[in-house]
Amino acid sequence: MTFILLALLAGALAYSLLSVVAALRYLSVRPPASNSPEPISVLKPLAGLDLGLESNLRSFFEQDYPAFELLFAVRSGNDPAVETVEKLRREYQRVPARMLVTGESPYANAKVYSLEQMLAAAANDLVVMSDSDIRVTSSLLKTVAAEFQDAGLGVATCPYRAVAGPSFWSQLEAIGMNTDFAAGILVARMLEGMKFAVGPTIAARRRVLQAIGGFDRLKNYLAEDFVMGKFAADAGHGVILSSYVIEHHIGSANLRHNAAHRLRWARSTRRSRPLGYVGQLFTMPLPLALLVCAVNPAWWPALPVAFCIRLSAAYVVSARVLRAKINWLLLPIEDITGFCFWLAGFFGNTIVWRGRRYRLYSDGRFELLPSPAGE
Repeated sequence: MTFILLALLAGALAYSLLSVVAALRYLSVRPPASNSPEPISVLKPLAGLDLGLESNLRSFFEQDYPAFELLFAVRSGNDPAVETVEKLRREYQRVPARMLVTGESPYANAKVYSLEQMLAAAANDLVVMSDSDIRVTSSLLKTVAAEFQDAGLGVATCPYRAVAGPSFWSQLEAIGMNTDFAAGILVARMLEGMKFAVGPTIAARRRVLQAIGGFDRLKNYLAEDFVMGKFAADAGHGVILSSYVIEHHIGSANLRHNAAHRLRWARSTRRSRPLGYVGQLFTMPLPLALLVCAVNPAWWPALPVAFCIRLSAAYVVSARVLRAKINWLLLPIEDITGFCFWLAGFFGNTIVWRGRRYRLYSDGRFELLPSPAGE
């Protein structure tokens, strides 16, 4: 057992060092200057009032870009997000902005249905699909336009810096996103290129989306962002990790909501990338080092070595790439918490998303489960 755990720990330490190299390679790439900015359509599916929604949306109205439009979609005209959008439309009358009311989604993935409706109404070939909890600087569209001067590029996925709310559980989750999750994307990019996309902000050519089957092909996938990039890469279209880092404001969930979110994420990832999910064990040097010490205390030096390498990798990925601040005292706690949720992700095939319960299937698809009688 000690030998097996040491071998796993050695792999995890090697992976941590690899993530440093991957991060530095990513930082070495800069987009060209945009010579002739093409018009862009920004698609924003909304559902309720996220924490900081007005500030998030305002950052898109304030883009330093000559030609763009904003499209928003809600299921019902009574959605409280409508009032926020209307307020911003009155304030920024120079920005073309429209609100679509889609009605209830016939798709398992309601976000995909909203995106489909907005794409049909969009005026431009280049589109940016962005969630409601995203905040950006005024240079997002300028950066995206510069990257899409490459005629072979079909999809660009933006890395993100998780911004936590005040709750303890939110701060833990943000640390995991800004270290482990981001490192995994960077290593995958270095080793095999981008053959997938990750939400919550993706830019794509309309013609590429249509060529891979449109949103109709994505409607039954929970991780529609991942398969969008995968389908595009499989079809021979270029997929990149954008040089623009967005802010993902994850709110301030309590333990119950945070656990539900993490389990949804874990179970979805396990079905979207089964081997990759198993391989996440190599992103966890501290839990592995603790297991080594528990099995054989004579190997206690493994723990400080793992801790130092883990901190170094976390610093490069979070501080250098994402420009995120980390509470270093909470990092070991998040590592152990993340390991527990990773284990939990191997069990169960249902998730709760926006108050609705779904069943996950082995190919990454999912379906809405009927509500119990009386609900």
